[in-house]
Amino acid sequence: MLNDADCGFCMRTGALVPRLGVDIDIDTIQSADLAALGVDPVRAMTEMPFVHPDGRVVYGHEAWAAVLRPGPLPWRLVGRLMTSRAGAPLAQSAYFWVARNRSRLPGGTPSCAVEDR
Repeated sequence: MLNDADCGFCMRTGALVPRLGVDIDIDTIQSADLAALGVDPVRAMTEMPFVHPDGRVVYGHEAWAAVLRPGPLPWRLVGRLMTSRAGAPLAQSAYFWVARNRSRLPGGTPSCAVEDR
């Protein structure tokens, strides 16, 4: 999971992941070797990337689903629902709403604003 180190909201939500019982590696887009990981640096500034162990990269709601899937119930089910045919449109819309408004959410600052990216 790669977070934006310049965004307090992103860092705050990243810190929440271990408290959900999910054991994954968390790094920042600023400190990771994005080229070596196959992460699009432009896209990473507006959508959170997740790099699977096999090297596949997913972004946004699919990244959050990948974060939650190895976790305990109910998070595992939430992760599956987020990429299901029924749940993906809602998860994608919710993700983009949060991303557009992250500067206004708890932990957010003006530097979190997507339009500044």
